[in-house]
Amino acid sequence: MTIAEAQETVDQWIKTTGIRYFNELTNTAILMEEVGEVARIMSRKYGEQSFKKSDEAVNLADEMADVMFVLICLANQTGIDLTVALQKNLEKKTIRDAERHKNNQKLK
Repeated sequence: MTIAEAQETVDQWIKTTGIRYFNELTNTAILMEEVGEVARIMSRKYGEQSFKKSDEAVNLADEMADVMFVLICLANQTGIDLTVALQKNLEKKTIRDAERHKNNQKLK
């Protein structure tokens, strides 16, 4: 699935199953909640925190997909083509960081 296809699929899902988009502020809050769930898993799986009983059945891939879903909702609501946005962002990073990481002694 391309990013454009994902945006269209989410839009169709919202308009049929989801009835309508939550407003942008609500979706921003939901996005923060979903990112927090990813952070919780990461801190337990890769960090120093231990899993609680309630955390043992969590699925990192599913939580990351939740983040993508809400981000796509926000992009759709605000008229952002995520394919174009990502391409422009990668171009910006490529120009800005052309030598930066190569010269970072911490990465060697």
